[in-house]
Parts: sequence; C-alpha cells; structure tokens
Amino acid sequence: MDDLIALYQKRLNLRSAVFSRVEHDDAMVAVVYRITLPTGAQSILKISPRSSDYFREAKFLKTLAGSLPVPKIIELVEPEEGVFGAILMECLPGRLVEISDLTEALSYEIGALLARIHANRLDGYGDPLQADSLRPDPFGYFAFKFEEGLAECRPQVPEELIEQCRSYFDANLNLLKSVDGPCLVHRDFRPANLIICDGKLQGIIDWAGARASFAQEDFCPLEQGQWSKDPHHKKSFLAGYASVRPVPNFAEFMPLLQLSKAIGVIGFTVKQGTWKTAHAGVYQRYYDFLRSFFQNLKYT
Repeated sequence: MDDLIALYQKRLNLRSAVFSRVEHDDAMVAVVYRITLPTGAQSILKISPRSSDYFREAKFLKTLAGSLPVPKIIELVEPEEGVFGAILMECLPGRLVEISDLTEALSYEIGALLARIHANRLDGYGDPLQADSLRPDPFGYFAFKFEEGLAECRPQVPEELIEQCRSYFDANLNLLKSVDGPCLVHRDFRPANLIICDGKLQGIIDWAGARASFAQEDFCPLEQGQWSKDPHHKKSFLAGYASVRPVPNFAEFMPLLQLSKAIGVIGFTVKQGTWKTAHAGVYQRYYDFLRSFFQNLKYT
C-alpha cells in the first residue's frame, strides 16, 4: 500500500500531503483516500482497479458538473500498464449520511435529487461508455447482466437455486415492457453515497456503476430497508421526487430487481475470490436473501 501511495504522490505532485484511507460502507472495488495538504486543504483520491469504473466515473463527474451536486474533478490519472486509473476530486463539506440523520425535510430533498438524476434521458439501455451499443429496449442488456451474474455464482450457489433464479427471471421479464426509461440511473442510491453538512444535502458520490437504464432500479434500496423505515420519511422522499417528475410504478418490479441485484453481488464476490474474506459479510447477506426469496414465494 505504501508503494501505491508513493506512485500517486508523485503523479499528482502530492509528496507533502497526508493520505488517509477512507473505509466506505460496503465498498466493493475502489480504494479511496482523503488527501490533506500542509495548508489543511483536503481532497479525495479514488483509485479504480477496473478501468471501466474509472472512465465511467470520470465521464459522469464531467457531464453532471453544474447540473447535479457532484464533486469537481481536480486532476485525472489515466489507467496504463501498471497504473490504476485515479480521480483526484473535490472533498465535499460534511459527512456521509446515516439513517439516523434522515428527517422528513432531508428525505424530501433526497427524493428530489433522485428525480433530477432520472430527468437525464438517454438514447438507449446499457453502458454509456459504449454509446454505439446502447439498445432500444431494456430486455437484452438486463438479461445479459443477469446471465453473466448467474454464471459467476455457479461455483458457490447450488444448481437448484440457480435454476430457480432463472425460472423466476424468465417468468417475470415481461415486466420490463412498462419501465420508466431509458434514463440515467445511479444504481447505488443509498445513504452511504450521499453527503450532508448541518442537515443539508451537499452532494452525491460514487458514479462508477451508473448506467443508461430505467428509473425503477434506483428504488431498490428504498424497498430493501437501506433507508429509514419511518413511513413519514418514505412519504416525504416520494413527495420530493414527485416535485420534479412523476414517481414511477416501482413496487411490482422490486422482486425481480432485488433478485437481479443479489445475483450480481454474489457473482462479483465469487469471481473476485473475496466471498470468504473481504466481502464475506456482503456475500452472506445477499446469499441469505436469495434463499429466503424462494422460501417466501412458497407461502404467497
């Protein structure tokens, strides 16, 4: 890790700066440091081992600057042989949101922010880094990612459970005929990716996973309990969203989207070989969800 710090200290002319590792909740890939200069000024350095994550984050930080509260880019280190791509960016004032911070007023503000994200309409579904391959409907890309996740899960997930997932997916894929899209979707819209200061929303971070998709995807964390369980907070969140654009019909999509999310996370940790180590907690949480998902179906 000292060698990694030294490399970016040199590349970014930060030899006199102090690098402090930031442990981001449920961080899966990137390495993040808070940079403190002798003057006391601070910035954030995000290092992305996967070049696609780097390019995607840089793209959205550039294109959304001025229209959404995202950190300003200070300097970029392009990925090359032996060097991971990295973004030196503004350190927004405040701290990451915790569920205990949520009030009706803040929930309203956050809901409006999500709607402002979704107001960015796009030309198709898929990875915006490959604009020429965006698809006119959501079926192909969504199905491709689901099958990719299933293949990655296979070494650790019983075949019977794999087949249950595929059968449910095939039976419910037609729901995508009525999705709200294509639009910009953050795909990890939860408190740990929002920053507040003195109770006011300051910004949203972590754009590495953003896609051209459908608005319903970003309501998954709301339905999975990653936000406040206070019904008044949820009501305010949705009212804030509705102040910008109509709230999409998301409830009927949740089982399919949650299943897809679980498959994707489990598959990633298995592929990375971190399902028993660094990401053991995340793996177990989603694996338990997967098992309970089909147990609950038997009684509905």
